[in-house]
Amino acid sequence: MNGTTGYHMDIIFLSELKVTTLIGIYEWEKRVPQTLQLDLDIALPDSRACQTDDIKDALDYAEVAQHIQTVLSEGHFSLLESLAEHIAQIILKDFNAPWVKVSVAKLQAIRNCKMVGVSIERGQKK
Repeated sequence: MNGTTGYHMDIIFLSELKVTTLIGIYEWEKRVPQTLQLDLDIALPDSRACQTDDIKDALDYAEVAQHIQTVLSEGHFSLLESLAEHIAQIILKDFNAPWVKVSVAKLQAIRNCKMVGVSIERGQKK
């Protein structure tokens, strides 16, 4: 049986990535940057890296993390939902991913809760 048939979706993940940005609807939140936690699952455009063992065929997760950090440091979002959507579109467009799941959490935003957040999925699963 050859390896090109059947279901393939290769995913890289970034777990508990900490980013700092202006997020929120209250006046103090528009002035004081907050630390958020991101979890990303990113489908790769193809699975060549599994065969070639070559970084040129892989998605550079350090570049993904840096790009997101840069974009978020320059912006303000009222809602976690809109921030998650913005990140998802960056991954789909700038990194040519066919599918992405983005989870964004505020840390200790409410009493007795470690984190609160939102998860979204965008794109097409193969």
